[in-house]
Amino acid sequence: MNVSVNEPDLLGNEKKYLCECIDTGWISSEGPFIERFEKGVAEFCGRRYGAAVCNGSVALDAAMLALGLEKGSEVIMPSFTIISCAAAIVRADCIPVLVDSEALTWNMDVEQIESKITPKTKAVMAVHLYGLPVDMEPLLKIARKYNILIIEDAAEAIGLTYDGKHCGSFGDISCFSFYPNKHVTTGEGGMILCDSDELRDRCRALRNLCFVPERRFVHRELGYNFRMSNIQAALGVAQLEKIDVTLKKKRYIGARYQELLSGVKGLQLPLSKTDHADNLYWVFGIVLDDDVPIDAREFQKRLQKRGVGTRPFFWPMHEQPVFQERGMFGGGGEHYPVAESIARRGFYIPSGLALTDEQMEYVADQVKAVVEELS
Repeated sequence: MNVSVNEPDLLGNEKKYLCECIDTGWISSEGPFIERFEKGVAEFCGRRYGAAVCNGSVALDAAMLALGLEKGSEVIMPSFTIISCAAAIVRADCIPVLVDSEALTWNMDVEQIESKITPKTKAVMAVHLYGLPVDMEPLLKIARKYNILIIEDAAEAIGLTYDGKHCGSFGDISCFSFYPNKHVTTGEGGMILCDSDELRDRCRALRNLCFVPERRFVHRELGYNFRMSNIQAALGVAQLEKIDVTLKKKRYIGARYQELLSGVKGLQLPLSKTDHADNLYWVFGIVLDDDVPIDAREFQKRLQKRGVGTRPFFWPMHEQPVFQERGMFGGGGEHYPVAESIARRGFYIPSGLALTDEQMEYVADQVKAVVEELS
């Protein structure tokens, strides 16, 4: 058996809506599904406005630019995340300042944030990772105390809640991704959510080359073509229609893996819940204990030989060559031990929505077999 790391569920109205785009000729970024998708995501997350863009990375770019932070402003963020987060800060002429992660949730350690605040600190980028949210209550208190903004990266977290409130509803500005492994996919795609009329207008201008409202093809500033197509939005609308079923399936996959892998020595499984949230299991991550004699990369190779697809965890920002070569993060002199450990010892197993019980059982059996080989 071969089990891919992700296979999306496209069994709703996706084909119907795509055919509608083709039949009506609305295939560009000006079709009716765009507004429908923006409103749907905003309402689902409890926000006033959405601005659909072509992927989650440029959602972060547009969000940073829309905030208009002064050059050299500092933005605190986790070292353990995807590079898009730090890249968006750097491209906005701001400075990413890093904190380490919590060993059990793999999210940013909020307790480290206050010690990193300086007069140049203007924002914190909170990134919800792998199915559990950042601890938002203390972060919100810090933001109010120091009058700093919150940029919320909820790329992996649509449908995830913190104390009953949707992730994506906490930030001054919040970003989503709709890559194929997300709970809602448009193939490629992203969205920015906010409650501010000004931020909404800025994001929508930036994604559309900053045309002046009174005359097309006249520009007072340089924008970007970050637009989402009507075809992508059509997929998103169909996906959003079945979001409740999707979230139920994700939690079922997580619970089933917990049952199948419980008690296997040498494996740190995801927390099923915290004081503020139940795990939504965007993916099912595993971190190898220190006494396991191989790292995640080798463990993944052994699973691949057995037909099981996997993906590594993120690589820390302070260890990224592109940033070290710029002299950032002490030119490689900064260290964040939790991020370094989980990056080397963490990976995730097949977690896509099309996963069957038989496939989950096979994956779990192969994980156990590799563990047995090592003992």
